[in-house]
Amino acid sequence: MRSGHRLGRRFGWLWGAYGTSALGTWLAFGAFPLIAIQVLHAGPAEVAALSSVGAAVGAAVAVPLGPWVEFRRKLPVLIAMDLVRCAALLTIPVGFALGMLTFLQLLLVLVVVAAADITFRAASGAYLKTLLPAEDLLVANARFESTAWTTTIIGPPLGGAAIGLLGPVATVAADAVSYLLSALGLRATRGYEPPPARREAPRLRAGDLLDGWRYLLADPTLRPLFFNTALFNGLVMATQPLLAVLMLGRLGFTPWQYGLAFAVPSIGGLLGSRLARRFVTRFGQYRVLVVTGALRALWPVGLAFVGPGSGGLLLVMGVELGLIFCCGVFNPVHATYRLERTPTDRVARTLSAWAVTTKAATALLTALWGVLGGLLGPGTAIGLAGVLLLATPLLLPRAAAPEPVPSSV
Repeated sequence: MRSGHRLGRRFGWLWGAYGTSALGTWLAFGAFPLIAIQVLHAGPAEVAALSSVGAAVGAAVAVPLGPWVEFRRKLPVLIAMDLVRCAALLTIPVGFALGMLTFLQLLLVLVVVAAADITFRAASGAYLKTLLPAEDLLVANARFESTAWTTTIIGPPLGGAAIGLLGPVATVAADAVSYLLSALGLRATRGYEPPPARREAPRLRAGDLLDGWRYLLADPTLRPLFFNTALFNGLVMATQPLLAVLMLGRLGFTPWQYGLAFAVPSIGGLLGSRLARRFVTRFGQYRVLVVTGALRALWPVGLAFVGPGSGGLLLVMGVELGLIFCCGVFNPVHATYRLERTPTDRVARTLSAWAVTTKAATALLTALWGVLGGLLGPGTAIGLAGVLLLATPLLLPRAAAPEPVPSSV
């Protein structure tokens, strides 16, 4: 962070690997539902199960992996998770080429990828904390956040064009290659990594699976933040399928208008992530965390008032721009705060528990809101989610963090 905020060669490779895999993921955005519909002739229930069931089962599979990662060097785990995701995704084009692709295979691939995603996030947070000094973590997380929004802006249009020219199976293959390139980039970061924490028991015990949740629930500031982010992310993501049904169905928007409504506001995330450090420097970490965490909850209720035509499109873009800008500031500050509050020998377990809970909550709420959308209509269900989101700021920490709970493996 000193001279030009240079974080070193090893972080540069880590950052490049992250950007490569993120771009590959967005290139293949929407490919799995298209494969299910166009290739396997799946119905609506099967398509819905791809995202909800795959994510939920993947989260369950990942539960024992957090404690397992904690007591191993993190860089080999990161490389292994990239290779696992690459191998799993490559089975799709292979199965398609051989005429053996099935819906069950699609579902199993999503389960493997979801579990590997959670494990990768847990290991990457722990690795980042050993790679950089504490004062550099916010800059690093802001760079990851800005990269995420940049790939969100450019990935779906490129992926849409690739799907149109080559088909959805080809974009899945491109996503697989991106994980291979990410693994090669991570391999280039090799250098000294502190030895992992030592486990007292020789083998993983059943009680060890809950260590991450125990730490989160015992910490007076991480606990409310944990519940806040799980509920907020779950409710926001649960409305996305309903908004697609509403905009592409009754309101008559074209697919390119629907894509534009979310691609353009992603610029707000890029701007917010670049301003996060300035805001923290001026106003303090705790104030930025709470204010942006509250502000992001105010926007989604506006989606209940979307109408047809250019006015409706501008309303969606305005709501998404405000929401994404607040998230662009909040996310890197939140990620840094979480790392600072978690002892080094507990980071992997804590981040794994956090990711498992968030992914499971999102899957559950998405399924529930699908039912509510069928009963109440998509507009009413979206409005209900927006009203509930207005209450999520009550779960934000009420005071600045005290000293962290002492670590004990």
